[in-house]
Amino acid sequence: MTVSNKPEAAVSDRVLYTYFRSSAAYRVRIALNLKGLDYRTVPVHLLRDGRQQHQPEYRAVNPFVPSYREDGRTIRQSLAIIEYLEECRPDPPLLPDAPFARAEVRQLALSIGSEIHPLNNPRVLKYLEHEIHVDEAARLDWMRHWMTTGLEALETLLVDMGSSGRFCHGDRPTLADCCVVPQLFNARRFEVDLSQCPRLLEIVEACSALQAFQNAHPSRQPDAAS
Repeated sequence: MTVSNKPEAAVSDRVLYTYFRSSAAYRVRIALNLKGLDYRTVPVHLLRDGRQQHQPEYRAVNPFVPSYREDGRTIRQSLAIIEYLEECRPDPPLLPDAPFARAEVRQLALSIGSEIHPLNNPRVLKYLEHEIHVDEAARLDWMRHWMTTGLEALETLLVDMGSSGRFCHGDRPTLADCCVVPQLFNARRFEVDLSQCPRLLEIVEACSALQAFQNAHPSRQPDAAS
């Protein structure tokens, strides 16, 4: 694992253990950038060197990615990390003020974090390959099926909510947008048909115009070329 080469003055005690293609780590990078927080990245490659997340150096931190360390303490789940950032540094906010609106944003984020993403997690795909002996074509069908059904359900939820604005909930990015953008990146990577998700595509386009989202993109991470 290597540490990003940010200027020493910009390196803080905030450390994000990340993998450039991990959608969970991608969510946290977006949130940190939206909050304007300096942080140091430690890439953990999920496929190389016998899977770096299983090496003793990182496994002592967390067997999964991402992990976030601040003031010598570690949080080990992406949505918990983002909620922590929101509570400690509420400006700019990633959740609306009203309780019901906050619940609406959280339900969008959890639809991805709890329902769509887990079925396409590398651990699941590895189990399908090595334990059930599912071939590559069938594994791709599995991924596309669950992403398609999940994203189309999310599209319906967004429409039913009737939340106008450029983003998932109004005219500023929220926790939900932090989750939507990485999931759509994965969907496009695996050539999922998104024709039934026009609202989601509009949201991703709006997010992609913001520097915080651009800087969090997998292609801009220090381990993308490794």
